[in-house]
Amino acid sequence: MPILISWIISSLAILVSAYLLPGVTVDSFIAALSAALVLGLANAILKPILILLTLPINFLTMGLFTLVINASLVLLAASLVPGFAVAGFWWALFLGLILSLVSAIIPD
Repeated sequence: MPILISWIISSLAILVSAYLLPGVTVDSFIAALSAALVLGLANAILKPILILLTLPINFLTMGLFTLVINASLVLLAASLVPGFAVAGFWWALFLGLILSLVSAIIPD
């Protein structure tokens, strides 16, 4: 049950972010649910692999390269989910920051 609640809260965060950020568009709540699902799967499967592969540059930038990985995963989700679009890298970075803050606030 907590996974379902976290999924819905992430979807709502994507909808609110799309309202606040002009470079992010979401057509419907179903598109936001799909985007949250794809982002959750990408964060669970791809993110650890990417962090391991980019460990030297992540170490040199003191962890800031993780933001680039987050933005890349947001762009990947935008390319896979119809009805969810991100205008560019910077908007994906801002959306990734907002989603990271929301997921840090949500208790597990």
